[in-house]
Amino acid sequence: MFTGIIEGLGTITAIRPSNRGKRLIIDADYLLDQTKTGDSIAVSGTCLTVVVAGGKRFEVDISPETLEKTTFCKAKTGDRVNLERALRLSDRIDGHLVSGHIDGVGSVRQRKKTGNATIVVIGVPEFLLRYMITKGSVAVDGISLTINNRSMDCFDVSIIPHTEKLTTIGLKKVGDHVNIETDMIGKYIENFIAEKPADNIKKETGQPSVDMQFLAETGFL
Repeated sequence: MFTGIIEGLGTITAIRPSNRGKRLIIDADYLLDQTKTGDSIAVSGTCLTVVVAGGKRFEVDISPETLEKTTFCKAKTGDRVNLERALRLSDRIDGHLVSGHIDGVGSVRQRKKTGNATIVVIGVPEFLLRYMITKGSVAVDGISLTINNRSMDCFDVSIIPHTEKLTTIGLKKVGDHVNIETDMIGKYIENFIAEKPADNIKKETGQPSVDMQFLAETGFL
């Protein structure tokens, strides 16, 4: 589990084939103290398992499934990546709950300055937008961001100078692709509502089901 608050940047220094997957060698810009084999690291928002670790360098394997669903299918040596190690239960959650399981890929459509911030417009498939709401949370390449606005095929976020400097969002140009993870809470709610008819749940448990009527009656809608 992650928070979407990026620790720092790293650079892909080598890419090796691994059956139908890939192995990435990544050099972090900072010392990865106490990081060991088996630990989870979010690399541009994708939860990956460390297979070799030492100093600032670590290696991760990427499965065919991950290559298909993320921007790593186009990764190349020299690419800069966002890094965040797994959340400790004692940490403050400054961003939002991020699993590191990418839902899909978006593309940067526009960048424009507004005061001290940069507004970035990101186009995404329709199936991702259903889990996005204005002022809700989204992880873009692992960065926890707040959705300013959303439309039929895109959303926009406001990037403050600190985030632009610390993460790869400041390096992204129009046309570049980014990993997208939507807020997991919305996906769980959709699944609970769609999984079983409301009457069946009430019969089995004796408790009222979570449906649209229940959410309205309890003030969530």
